[in-house]
Amino acid sequence: MSPLEKVRIASLEIFLNWLDRLTPRRRREPAHLATGRRGERAAFFHLRRLGFVVTAQRWRTPKAAGDLDLVAWDNDVLCFVEVKTRTTRAVAPAEAAVDTDKKRMLRKMAHHYLRQLPNRDVPVRFDILSIYFEAGSSAEFTLFRGAFGWQ
Repeated sequence: MSPLEKVRIASLEIFLNWLDRLTPRRRREPAHLATGRRGERAAFFHLRRLGFVVTAQRWRTPKAAGDLDLVAWDNDVLCFVEVKTRTTRAVAPAEAAVDTDKKRMLRKMAHHYLRQLPNRDVPVRFDILSIYFEAGSSAEFTLFRGAFGWQ
């Protein structure tokens, strides 16, 4: 990624975060939802910095319950990225929240996403991106590439 592209991504992230702070909230959002929303935005920019091309955010279909946090290309591999955000490490690792039921839902959603593509024969990967926003430190990202498969 060129230095100019890095500056462009950082500038866009700063601008969107600034706009978000200016926007009045019509309703009080629960803290865990605000943390998740903040994490998904940070995840988008983190993946862009790694060279991913994000094609969808919070993708949904009426044919199944749930959503895909991020869908992105990592070179020629289509990645379905589940974002898990935490403000503390006190309980369990963020990635541990992706249990058997969550994986089943993500596989089903990925199947529906692939059905809409003109070329469905593409390499696919399921990733988990853990983000920690701990007080007094900058955000910490851990990307688990190929965290689980179709089985």
